[in-house]
Amino acid sequence: MVAARYLYLVRHGEALADESGLSANGRRQAAALGRRLAGRPIEAVHHGPAARAAQTAQVAAAQLAGVGTVVAECAGDYVPHLPERAELPSDSADFLLGFLSWATPEDAATGRALAREAERRFTGPVAGERERHELLVTHNFLVGWLVRHALDAPAWRWLGINQAHTGLTVIRYAPGRPPAVLVHNDQRHLPPDLAWTGFPPEQRI
Repeated sequence: MVAARYLYLVRHGEALADESGLSANGRRQAAALGRRLAGRPIEAVHHGPAARAAQTAQVAAAQLAGVGTVVAECAGDYVPHLPERAELPSDSADFLLGFLSWATPEDAATGRALAREAERRFTGPVAGERERHELLVTHNFLVGWLVRHALDAPAWRWLGINQAHTGLTVIRYAPGRPPAVLVHNDQRHLPPDLAWTGFPPEQRI
């Protein structure tokens, strides 16, 4: 017997310049996220090992009665798939490869293994008769990868699927059905001064 999983995916809140933790705005974003989710039946809050993800999870979880936080290395900040030029559209290959030019073969191998572990741990229906709701606080790249995975898009297509700080994405994994992306990058919980951080001005809608 298997039941539906609802995966609530969130990019961490705005970080300090040195990424040692959340900025004041990032803490406000995380608290607003917690209030947004307080009425949902969240059973677990997972987060990556970086301080900005851990602090976002802790601030949000404080609004969720009786729910603790659990660190997961596979929820960290890494490149989930480093594409070859032949995979990419010819008109954007130079841009995309340039964007990832810092990634080494070792980064690619580590990221590939962690992404597979994230898929194993956080996607698909769950065993048992009761549906499960989980919050995963992670980074832009992994949210993009898991959305791409849910849509069964080409491996390189995690690129260009971007999230604002504490933007909410929800994926439903139901038995016998394809995954459904219910919402993506939803920021209704954020006041205007906290919305769209992490995006360049020309991409803010």
